[in-house]
Amino acid sequence: MGRYRSVSLLAGLVLLPALLFAQFNNNTTSPYSRFGLGDLQPYSFGRTTAMGGASLASRNKQQINLSNPASYTAVDSLAFMFEFGLSGSFAKYSNDISSMTANDANFRYFAMNFQITNWLATSLGLLPYSDVGYDLELNEEVENAGSVLQKYYGEGSLSKAYMGFALDPVKNISIGVNLNYLFGRLNNNAETYFLDAADIYDNQEYESIRMRDFNLSLGMQATLPLKKEQSLTFAAVLENKPSYAGFASNLTRKIVSLQIGNSSISDQDTIIPFESEKKSSIEFPLTYGFGLSYVKENKWEVNADYYHQAWSKAKFLGSTNPVLTDLNKFAVGAEWIPDKFSIRSYLSRIAYRAGFKYEQTYLKLEGQQINDFGITFGFGLPVYRSNSTINISAELGKRGTKENNLVLENYAKINLSVNLYDLWFIQRRFD
Repeated sequence: MGRYRSVSLLAGLVLLPALLFAQFNNNTTSPYSRFGLGDLQPYSFGRTTAMGGASLASRNKQQINLSNPASYTAVDSLAFMFEFGLSGSFAKYSNDISSMTANDANFRYFAMNFQITNWLATSLGLLPYSDVGYDLELNEEVENAGSVLQKYYGEGSLSKAYMGFALDPVKNISIGVNLNYLFGRLNNNAETYFLDAADIYDNQEYESIRMRDFNLSLGMQATLPLKKEQSLTFAAVLENKPSYAGFASNLTRKIVSLQIGNSSISDQDTIIPFESEKKSSIEFPLTYGFGLSYVKENKWEVNADYYHQAWSKAKFLGSTNPVLTDLNKFAVGAEWIPDKFSIRSYLSRIAYRAGFKYEQTYLKLEGQQINDFGITFGFGLPVYRSNSTINISAELGKRGTKENNLVLENYAKINLSVNLYDLWFIQRRFD
């Protein structure tokens, strides 16, 4: 019972600030977060972030795998794992006219994983789903209107809390399910000012959408044992068009300023009546993925993933979004440990990781799909006299293009996760 109380206290201490971070902090400043649901966050965290994000088939006894609920049964029957992650990024945005840089740092996720019985394992946690965070200004000359200033800015986050269960119905086969709760608010605003034309109305439009609802995601892993402590694992994940409750609000105004002598008079009028929290449904895309993992126990692991989301068919408040297209992601990564049980050399016990990813994102702007390519590398640092691990990874990549007056984003990301590993229900004779 003492361990249960300790776990509950730890979860409470982490959950409260995590919820605050999830709702009031953004993890992006990208102009691409203006479209759709913003920047979709990766499905992989912690250890496999350094492996290109390839994780759907990964089964590791001492690390939590959030990407596939079937992986929860990999944990030892007496083990309890708690993991949290932080991240920071540097990005340079440029087009043919100008460029800018931005930095972001934030909490990423937390998760727990342990077995309830000899045949049932569980995991629960909180992680980001998508982020909106941009602030753009465009100034151009328009015939018969003069100088026109356009402002676009937005913020918000969607977060996902989950509780999952997994079991092994037969030997070397694991199936799992996550009950997910998606929640959050996204705000997108646009303002247009005619700086040289006093008789033309300025326009302001403020849109907000709030979401909250449950859905299920499924996962499966099948392991084929090979000789010399090697194995091959096949995996699949599925989400079948989950539907969420959405609450949309919209306010559009026009403003005109008149100069009379030394006085300025502003007149405001609402073009569209203010719609407050109008309830509708948002149908997310069919999502599926397949993974492959080739492992030599305690020595090396090679993973490969394919992941697909049919965003072109997703429905937002009853209709599809013309800027969204189908997402396809390919990822490959590897881990190598020189000698996991070395007594003399700490460097030999470190896990060395690397990988790459190529993603055709869910955005299609100016007739061109926005692509994302990145290379990753990192380390798993074992904690002295413990099975706990500190995971450090870096990612270098680029997204988008300068063609068709779009934006090229070059980025560098640093990720830090801490995996705390402990054993339950062991009665020690000596401490």
